Order: sequence, then C-alpha cells, then structure tokens
Amino acid sequence: MVTTPVTNLTFEEYLTYDDGTGFHYELVDGRLELMNPPTIQHFLIVAFLDTALIAEIHRLSLPWLTFRETGVRTGKNKSRLTDLSVVTQEQAKELLNVSAVFETPPLLIVEVVSPDSIKRDYRHKRSEYAAVEVPEYWIIDPLEAKISVFLLEEGFYEETVFTADQKIVSRTFPELAIAPEQVLAAGKLD
Repeated sequence: MVTTPVTNLTFEEYLTYDDGTGFHYELVDGRLELMNPPTIQHFLIVAFLDTALIAEIHRLSLPWLTFRETGVRTGKNKSRLTDLSVVTQEQAKELLNVSAVFETPPLLIVEVVSPDSIKRDYRHKRSEYAAVEVPEYWIIDPLEAKISVFLLEEGFYEETVFTADQKIVSRTFPELAIAPEQVLAAGKLD
C-alpha cells in the first residue's frame, strides 16, 4: 500500500476525486491511500461468497442487495473500500446516482485478507466498522485458513473463528450453510 501525495481531502472531496489513473483509494484521516489490486484468489473467494449470499437473499425474499468494492464512511474524513457488502434496497436507493459510498452501516461487510492488508483488515477496519455500528463483519483469511465472524455487542465486536468444515454462524444469514474449507477452496484453480 502506497500513500499518495494528496492530503487533507474532505469526505465530500473524496466522493468526487478522480486522478484519471483508475486506481482505487481509501480515505484515511483526509489522506488518500492507494489500494493494491486484489489477487485472482481474492476475486474468486469474493465471487463465491457473493453468489452464496445472493442465493440466500433470493431464497428468503429479503429486500437486500450485495455489492463488491463499495465504500463505507467510517469517520469525518474516512472511507473504507469493502470487498463485499450486504445492504438494504433503501440504502442502495440513496446512492443510485452518486458515488457508492454508504454513510449508513451495511448489514454485513466481508473482507478477504491479503499479505498487505492484515493490519488494515484485523485492526483498523475492525475498529472503524464497530464505531459506525456495522452489525456483522467477516474476515476471510486464506493465509491462516480461517474465517473470523465479528458480531457487534454493546459497541464492540465479539469474535468467533471458524476453520475447516465448521459451519459459519451468521446473525445476518442464520440459515446459511457454508464452511471455511468451501470458501477457501473457491480461491483455488485446481
């Protein structure tokens, strides 16, 4: 991750910022932080989860949507890019013709860890998502072969770690029946 020279952007300036490079940035305390492009493994895992969550949303006829690589405002001059978010249709309607940065907490956020995002996903995003009251946050960690599910309890996340063939327990999707080994296998091409 490289920090760009642009500093002291407001959240509103970030929403319309375009340096013409096509790169993706997060806004951290007014600074733009360049996000490295994801790996193919990362894309495959996110695609698998996106498909699984969409199927569950349709099965239950929920008024929810999933989005990849949307933003979430996490502070005055902070915005994080998520790998996958689940939001209500009402939240999506608010952003129909503007930058896809949610200012209200998604129902669920999923991040896939890469070697350069360990600290960001486990520490920074965890505390920022809790502060804006994202009720459920998943960290998919192919490096450690585990999935951590964080459920918001009285302003703090309670963590449960799932490995191998343990079924993931989700408050948002209580009937979802997938295990870490299925999710992580989706990131392999063999």
